[in-house]
Amino acid sequence: MKKGDRVELDISGYAFEGKGVAKIVKEVHSTDESDSKKFVVFVEGTYPGDKVIAGIGKIRKSYAEAKIKEILFASPLRTTASCEHYGVCGGCKSQDLLYEQQVKFKAEQVKDIFERLGGLKDFEMLPIVSSDKTFFYRNKLEFSFADKRWLSENEISSMQEVVDRNFALGFHIPGLYDKVLNINKCWLQSEASNKILNFTRSFFKEKNISIYSTKTHEGFLRNLVVKQSQKTNDLMVNLVVYEENEKLLDQYKNELLDAVPEISTIVFNFSKKMANVAVGDYEIISHGNGFIYDYIGNKKYRISANSFFQTNTLQAEKLYDVAAEFADFSGNEIVYDLYSGAGTIPIYISQKVKQIYGFESVEPAIKDAQINCELNKVENYKPFLADLNKSFLPIIHENSLPHPQIIITDPPRSGMHPKTVADILSLRPNKIVYVRCNPATQARDIKLLCDGGYGFIKAKPVDMFPHTYHIENVALLEIK
Repeated sequence: MKKGDRVELDISGYAFEGKGVAKIVKEVHSTDESDSKKFVVFVEGTYPGDKVIAGIGKIRKSYAEAKIKEILFASPLRTTASCEHYGVCGGCKSQDLLYEQQVKFKAEQVKDIFERLGGLKDFEMLPIVSSDKTFFYRNKLEFSFADKRWLSENEISSMQEVVDRNFALGFHIPGLYDKVLNINKCWLQSEASNKILNFTRSFFKEKNISIYSTKTHEGFLRNLVVKQSQKTNDLMVNLVVYEENEKLLDQYKNELLDAVPEISTIVFNFSKKMANVAVGDYEIISHGNGFIYDYIGNKKYRISANSFFQTNTLQAEKLYDVAAEFADFSGNEIVYDLYSGAGTIPIYISQKVKQIYGFESVEPAIKDAQINCELNKVENYKPFLADLNKSFLPIIHENSLPHPQIIITDPPRSGMHPKTVADILSLRPNKIVYVRCNPATQARDIKLLCDGGYGFIKAKPVDMFPHTYHIENVALLEIK
């Protein structure tokens, strides 16, 4: 087998990150039949039951990666993708897989990662929590401007001049930072969001407004971010540009409000950062109050243009319910919440515990947490600014904080820093509730905690992102 070969494969399994698995008996030069090995080929975009022609890409000693070229026989697990951009846009890679199969595979993958990669055993794997909404479930979408539009195969092969190839607003093509796919309709947010997207593209394209380039570091347009509440009527437009242009931006605001009158606030972020990130150096509120408000359960949260908030509001409530169920609060606990963000988890559980202390490394998030406490009249939660890549024990000692009975931790995809793990082990709480959006790094951290004297009791996945391979998981550990 060589790179570039086309091979016929029967897909028999499904791997993490949404790749079908085919196994080939690899013959070796030996008289012993037991020397034959199963060589694995991971095929992107395939499902168990498919028979495909695949093009071989990367080859390693025990596996290869391949891309689908032709489906000879389609798996009965397949369905028709709704989105016109499916297969090119990298956002919803499993939209053509039946949803009940998506959650089944996700649950199996969490268990497999814990057992095979983490070496974890004797824990209870609880059923996955499915999402009631599989489309239009996101409260935030971030679009990018680009001066290079992704061209379809038909456009390339037509040999015709493409007149609008230098203006795009949509999503980056996977693996290509400089090319963007024009998105006409995204199924992850509302129709109002799609109206905003298409109006914004037409408005600036007709005026031939320049787009910021990360190569030349020149150009005006950078990002469009739409935030929309799930439980209120709040709708925010956040346009990220390179510099101020009052006349142009006022015209954009006025015409946008005429086209989409349900918009409640418009914010302009101005960024001269060299990297193409949708966060400005400063902002101007052009319409409304510059915030939206949403609820998780009966708790109200203020969301600013640049603050983090769980992107699936309805599922976040289910996620936090699982975390609270695992903690099994009596009402008298001292709780530490690590990576506490804008205080969503602490405020949600505040009525169930005696006192909560939060530790967060992003200063604006601390301010958001304090405001959210005021909104909900929460007095038993106190957030602290802490670099969780360093030891946070000095903050505990300096403020004479009481010892925690329970620690809740919800770190980024990369997981917890080893120093944070060491701090938890030195504090030795009775329980650790670990919320994670990456089971692989979660399994790594849980193994370290188990080596330090904890028992891994149970896990329960929550599907926050239908049609993607991303999966949130809640784990409970108890001190031995």
